[in-house]
Amino acid sequence: MPVEYVKKGNVAIITMNRPEARNAINGEMAATMEAALDQMEADPEVWVGILTAVGKAFCAGADLKEISAGNGGALSTKKGGFAGIARRERTKPLIAAITGSALAGGTEIALSCDLIVAADDTNFGLPEVKRSLVAGAGGLFRLPRQIGKAAALEAILTGDPLSSQRAYELGMVNKVVPEAEVMAEAEKLAARITANAPLAVFASRTVALDAFTKSDEELWKDSGKAFASLVTTEDYKEGPRAFIEKRAPVWKGK
Repeated sequence: MPVEYVKKGNVAIITMNRPEARNAINGEMAATMEAALDQMEADPEVWVGILTAVGKAFCAGADLKEISAGNGGALSTKKGGFAGIARRERTKPLIAAITGSALAGGTEIALSCDLIVAADDTNFGLPEVKRSLVAGAGGLFRLPRQIGKAAALEAILTGDPLSSQRAYELGMVNKVVPEAEVMAEAEKLAARITANAPLAVFASRTVALDAFTKSDEELWKDSGKAFASLVTTEDYKEGPRAFIEKRAPVWKGK
């Protein structure tokens, strides 16, 4: 399978596995990516996902051979958009664990995730303008939100790459580590998240992401609704109980 799915405790590990094509997205990859995300979202025992890749490149973007053969439409899915992920609505956090380059659509896939752990030799970038193309999978608006107007416009209009260290300094990347440590670091980050109450994590993520597009008035209402949605859950009772009993909470996700 060009996209593989493995469950490890409360974490789903989704792996792009088309290294012979630098994990460039074709129709089969888009379809299996969507299926993997469907599986992650549907499993109540999975609270966090990690998206990674096999080979020297995280993802080289769209498979140009497929596009030239007239199969460009297959690179997007109805639910997920480009690569089955760019427009995908999720409730669960997704960490990108990136080794190798992540250019063009590869950067846009990374920006579709919530958190990024990258190797110290990874490069990001939207080089489409160098080929008279436009980055059409969310990069043109997600990158400015992540790193600010000035830095994003420089990257978009020149098409020049950003090193992982520069992306970290600008707030796009959470951790930069040697290549051999990327997956372990991503799993540590996932463990820090899964130590918390999953329903509270999901609700908090939703409100935080909407901070970029909604007014304060709307966000106050959404925050109140998020809190109210937890009051009747078992985990809402477990948190204070565990604190009083001086023990680690045992979350059930319900």
